[in-house]
This record gives sequence, structure tokens and C-alpha cells, in this order.
Amino acid sequence: MSSAVSLLSPALLAQLERMELVSRKIFRGRMKGERRSKRKGQSVEFADFRNYVPGDDLRFIDWNLYARLDRLFLKLFLEEEDLHFYALIDASSSMEFGDPTKLMYAKQLAAALGFIGLCRADRVRVETLGASPRRSNPALRGRHSLPRLLSYLDGIEPGENVSLATGVKNFCLRNSGKGIVVLISDLMDKEGYEHALRFLMAQQMDCYVIHTLSPEEIEPDVKGDLRLVDCEDQDFAEITVSRPLLDRYQQTLAAFIGGARDYCTRRGMSYLMTRTDTPVERLVSSYLRQRGLVR
Repeated sequence: MSSAVSLLSPALLAQLERMELVSRKIFRGRMKGERRSKRKGQSVEFADFRNYVPGDDLRFIDWNLYARLDRLFLKLFLEEEDLHFYALIDASSSMEFGDPTKLMYAKQLAAALGFIGLCRADRVRVETLGASPRRSNPALRGRHSLPRLLSYLDGIEPGENVSLATGVKNFCLRNSGKGIVVLISDLMDKEGYEHALRFLMAQQMDCYVIHTLSPEEIEPDVKGDLRLVDCEDQDFAEITVSRPLLDRYQQTLAAFIGGARDYCTRRGMSYLMTRTDTPVERLVSSYLRQRGLVR
């Protein structure tokens, strides 16, 4: 259970098992779960009556009503079904930055949300942008699957320098089902993030984008003459850090974050920028609860 301790503390596990994932869209579940559906089916939750018609199951006839009204009525119950939850993690080299790294933060967040889904009998699948069909994690169900989920997350290594668009496109091709998808990424791609997010929109899922940045990126503590090297393609730039340059950097970063937020909001996707020094438990129980992903 060492991986469980590093990704999810016992106190956080106890907090998470009282929550549930919520979709803003109505999806039809594939299997019976613990989530109430608007459809009628078999559960202990009464929904309504309707007139009996030949062929109905006699076990659901309300015999008390028959004794009083001399008419046959069938008792209807709410169906309970599952929900499909996907966590898509960007495992590119740029995510291996900060303390804790953005990748570790993404793993902790995926573990927390995945555990909530497992506790509610939802189907949970976690993948990375560069995951091949052979390495993709199967859909997990039930809290007994937590060790498999944590083991998969523990095994994710940085360096999958596939572009956002290609990674998301491959994910959509592998996962045609509907449900909630949470993309956890720093959105740093020289080709931009827009093309990638369009693939998610076309999938008609309930999409959340968790934009993850480290404090060192938001408030860089650098000075002097520096040679900056891109960790993904080894491109470099030589700069002299000055106050005006840092001001321009802050303006560019603010425009980048604001642009991503506007892009997602205009297209019905939920966007949240988070720093890696924000505790995962606060992110889940406060910020994601406010945005309606959990309750």
C-alpha cells in the first residue's frame, strides 16, 4: 500500500468516500450502479405507478391498490446505473517540473477522483496522452480496484512528448463512450491546445480541463543571464532577466491563462487553473465542488 500512502493519505480517503462524481449531462449507463437514473428500472427507490398491461411482471403489481380499487397497477422504481469517468493525464516532460512536480499532482488528483468513482460503482479509466492501446488502463469498477488504479498511476513516467492534439485524438478513438472526462495538463504545446480540446468537444462528453502550473512558473525567481532549454524538444533561448522582461512574462502568462479559460467557457467546458502548492483535498472538496464535478 506504499503507493496509496504517497498518492492518497488515509485521511483523504475517508473524506473522498463520502463524495460522488456529478455529470452536468445525462448519460445512459451501461451497467447497474449506485447512481439514480431518470429511467425506470429495478431498485428500492419508488418512482410511480402505471396501469398494468398483459405481459408485465406480476411481482410488481400493487395488490393493496387492487384490493381497494379493483384495478391492476404496476409499481415503477428508479433505475440505478453507473457513470463512466475518464482521467486523461499529460505525461510530457514539461509536467516533470516543480516541487511537487505537475505530473505527481496530476496523479494525486486522478487518484482522488478515481477513488470517488470506484466507491460509487462507476467505471473509472485513467490514461496518459501517449498511452498505446496495449498500455491503456482497463476500466475499473468497485473500491477493491483501488490498488490497480494506484499501481497504474505509480507506473506513469514523464517523457511522453506526444502533442496534445495527437494524444487527445488517440484517446477519443479508443474511448467512444460517453461520460465525464478530466484533462489534467499544463497545456504547454507549441501547436496550441485548441485543436486538442476540439476533439474532446466532438466526443460530446462532460469535459473538465484542469490547467496545472507550478508556483515556479507563475512567479519565477530568476535573474541574470540565462540559457533556457525546452525540455521537450531541446529548443533554447538565451535571455537576460530584467524587471521589464519579468513584467512581460507575467502579462503573457495571464493572457495564456485567460485565453484558455475563455476558450473552454465559450464551448461549454469547465476550466480550472490550479497551482501545485494547492492541496489536492482542497481542490477536490472546494474548487471542484463549486464547479459541480463532485458533491
